[in-house]
Amino acid sequence: MSLARGGATALAMMAAEDFVARGHEVIWLCGDDGDSPELAALGVEVVAVGGKTLLELPGRTALTSGLMNTRARDVVARFITERDTPETVYHTHSWAQIFSPEVFAALKPVSQRTLIHAHDMFVACPNGVYMDYQKGQVCTRVPLSLDCISTHCDKRSYPQKVWRVLRQKNLRRHLGDGSDWGGILVLHPEMTSRLTRAGYRADAIHVVRNPVVPYAKERIRAEENRKLVYVGRLEPDKGTGVLAEAARRTGVPTTLVGDGPMRAGLEADASGNPTITGWIERSQVGGYVGDARALVMPSLHPEPFALVIAEAVESGLPVLVADTALMSKEVEQNGLGLSFSPTDPASIDAALTRFMSLPDDQVRAMSEKGYSGDVRLGLSRSEWIDAQEAEYDRVLAGVRASAA
Repeated sequence: MSLARGGATALAMMAAEDFVARGHEVIWLCGDDGDSPELAALGVEVVAVGGKTLLELPGRTALTSGLMNTRARDVVARFITERDTPETVYHTHSWAQIFSPEVFAALKPVSQRTLIHAHDMFVACPNGVYMDYQKGQVCTRVPLSLDCISTHCDKRSYPQKVWRVLRQKNLRRHLGDGSDWGGILVLHPEMTSRLTRAGYRADAIHVVRNPVVPYAKERIRAEENRKLVYVGRLEPDKGTGVLAEAARRTGVPTTLVGDGPMRAGLEADASGNPTITGWIERSQVGGYVGDARALVMPSLHPEPFALVIAEAVESGLPVLVADTALMSKEVEQNGLGLSFSPTDPASIDAALTRFMSLPDDQVRAMSEKGYSGDVRLGLSRSEWIDAQEAEYDRVLAGVRASAA
């Protein structure tokens, strides 16, 4: 994509900006029309497929294009044939919405110089999150095993699951166990076991944590506050409803910072708890979390890198984290907050009430520990760019060594 609407595209755009600033030549290959004022301002050359996301396509076209987008494959293959150099590194940030697994067929001739950034679990799991949506449980099955294929875990329907399985098989046909590629970059160490479960080699996986910008420059004095806060989309998967119900049961004042499909229903509740701010600019979020005792991250599915956790911790805000999140162990082990089961009302209620009853000096200790930077859940922006440059150097050095 050429428009940064958050997620992988926003991170890729940030990287492009910083790589240009460091003197690298950046060429942006994207599936859409490539119309990006941000990239134009950076002077970045754009090579566009001119396609649409799966949700924008008619049903049958989406089914076939999602499995095998030959047009996108040919655009990338043509670029490689005409423009490739021995010092070119290819860094893929997303493929599922437009490019399809066929982009890796095009990249196969330069696979040793290609890095695959796993911003989610789609390289391993057909539904992308290791979640059995029908049961509301985290999935522990082996992807593409008979148990996986025969299980209806999709949000929509079993036929949709079958389609996802076919797409995954096509993806793995190209990627294999990852050993022929420059590497798979994951956001958190806990992602490694999820990828090796799917059949990728551990030595093909490299950890590059996401960049983190705290909500506040000064430490949030969490110990002085008496309410909780949530930051993110208001939707079922994010556990927004779970948190809202817990806030009502326990009577803990809670603010939801964000917008989404659940907003109207939540606002219709007469209790007035939680309160909802609506959509807020990222730069303004700090003004809405500064009076909170902790941030709650109640996501029902496994979050590979829940950025809000790291942003809160580095601001001095303790966190209450669903145990589905890959960061939950780090949070508890390092004394940065508590974890709970988002599918167990008693568990989340206990976490909320326990934290609110903690002595202020304990809350302050959590706050100061997070703010001090002694425990790093993410990287600074410059460290993140350094880490990617190091991966590029590693890949190129490996290719040179193989050719020697």
